[in-house]
Parts: sequence; C-alpha cells; structure tokens
Amino acid sequence: MTKNKPKKVTIRDVAEMVGVHHSTVSRALSSETRGKISPAVVRRVERAAEKLGYSRNLMAYSLKQNRSFTIGILIPDLVNPIFPPMIRGVQDVVESVGYTLMSANTDDDEEKEKQSLRTMQERAIEGIIISTAHRQDETVDACISKDIPFVLINRTVDRDGVNAVVIDEDFGVRCALDHLVDLGHTRIAHIAGPHTTSTGHERRRAFEEYVRAKNLRDDLIEETHVYTIAEGHRAFDNLYKRDSSFTAVLGGNDLIALGCLDAMRDLGLSAPDDISVAGYNDMRFLDRMSPALTTVVIPKYAMGKLGATTLMEIVEGKHVEPLVHRLRPKLAVRQSTAAPNRM
Repeated sequence: MTKNKPKKVTIRDVAEMVGVHHSTVSRALSSETRGKISPAVVRRVERAAEKLGYSRNLMAYSLKQNRSFTIGILIPDLVNPIFPPMIRGVQDVVESVGYTLMSANTDDDEEKEKQSLRTMQERAIEGIIISTAHRQDETVDACISKDIPFVLINRTVDRDGVNAVVIDEDFGVRCALDHLVDLGHTRIAHIAGPHTTSTGHERRRAFEEYVRAKNLRDDLIEETHVYTIAEGHRAFDNLYKRDSSFTAVLGGNDLIALGCLDAMRDLGLSAPDDISVAGYNDMRFLDRMSPALTTVVIPKYAMGKLGATTLMEIVEGKHVEPLVHRLRPKLAVRQSTAAPNRM
C-alpha cells in the first residue's frame, strides 16, 4: 500500500491561518519588503509559517524576479585564519538582506581565480567581494569589462575608480617599528610579502620610508613569493646568511613571522632573547603560543562587513562613489619582542 505524500504547505495556507492576504505573507517573509508590514503582523506570519513548516521557494522567487540574490566572495587561502572573520562579516551583511553567499578558495592562483569567477557568473551572482587581488589583476579587469559589481577587501589594485576596504598600512608598520625602536633596536629587518600584492608592496614601502627617516639601515630586507610559513622560513634563512647583525624582524604577515620563528629554532636562536619577532594581521591563537607573538591587529570582521555593505548598496542600485576605505589597525605587544641583548 502506497503512503500518501503529505500535502505541501503553501503561502496561502499561512495566509489563511493568519487571516491576511497571501501577498502580505510574501512581503512579511521577504527581508526586502517586511519593513512595509507592521512588526506585529510579521511576527504572526513567522509564527504561523514555523508552525505549519512552510519555507519559501527561493528558486521560484528568483526566477520570478529574474535575479539570483547571490553574492560571491573570492578567498586566496581559506586555511589562513585571517579570512574566516572577514567572510563572517560579509555573510552577516548579505544574509541579513536575504542574499546567499557563494565562496571560492583560489589558493592565490590566477587560473583558479578565473575559473571561480566563471563559475560564479554561471550562477548569475549579483556582485562579488574580492580579497585575492594583485596590484595588476585580471579578475578586477574582467569585472569592470563585464559590469559585475565588486568591492575589494584586504588588498587593492594599482588603478583608480574601485571600491576597496583595506588597512592603513603606513600606520600599522609605524606602530610596529615605533615599538621596536622604543625597545632600543637599531638594526631591524623586514621579511616582506610579495610585491605583486598591495599588502606586500605597501608594507615594504612603509618600512623603507620609516627606517630611512630614522637613519637606520634600509637594506635588511628579503621578499617572499607567497604568504606562507615555508616562504617566511626560506626568506629569513637567506637574509641571515647575508647579514646576521639584525636584532629584530618584522614579518610581512603572521605566517611569514611564524616562518621566521621556525628558521630561528633551526639555527639555535630564540625570540626574543636573540632576535625580536613581530607579525602582522593577528591570526587567532597567536596569544596562546610560546612566545606569544607581537603583531599588528587588523579589524578583519569590520573589513568584511564594510565591504559587503558597500557592495549591497551598489547591487541595490544606490550611487556609490568609488572610494578606498583605510581602516586603522593597532599593535598587540606580547612576549616575542623585548630589548636587544646585543647592540
């Protein structure tokens, strides 16, 4: 004997229970239109929908509106702990207005990035958050040529007319270097991020300008190819073989700084007794390691939230003048930095 399928609950069933027109239910359950309905009616509709087990058919709604209500986000390295808070900031904004977030990890690979953008286009995304940008970036160029709304976060590009939410890198580098100089360090090294990214380029430029202004050495620099612990290790080794006189090092990001600490351990050195080490970004749990890493703290969640808020304004047709927002970081002083033991 075949069991009868349970009757599918419709929007009209909810309307009947509440005693309103089905169009009122539709508006009450949509984040875009519920503001036009009294809060008391919205609450009654939501309670009835929950009691009856009704859920909106978003696919049908999207087809009717000829819109996907989907926002994309490109992430260069999902394993890097700085990105989940940014994603959370984006997600909280887009979901609060009834959109779905579609994410893609690119491994900082340009071909993967192009494929991810193509896939998102096939899904008819209405806009995209890009945290993968290089200073010269084909994905950004493609978004401009195809009229895809986008906002950059964490990194920006070498062109005008884009919306971006990034860090005031000059301020962040100055915070770290002021701290090291105040401790008495006069020979400070920098293991820089890739010059192809705005973060790597701007942090290195800020470092060079600072040490020259202080009449300190500006040649204690080694560059990494990617933001990884292994690259930080390799670059530190190269610099130390070339000149081991430095007493402090600023990593281009926390992963690079962790690579410096690994390289130091292999050389029989420790922080901060032999060399003080500072990072940049403040990944989670750095305060739990030994020694806890001194680092520049960037507002990761706020960056994602502001980027998504800006994007939603563009997607919803509001005029947004292209602007690069620079958020101020702060320094977290921990146990990996101290006064130099050798002068």
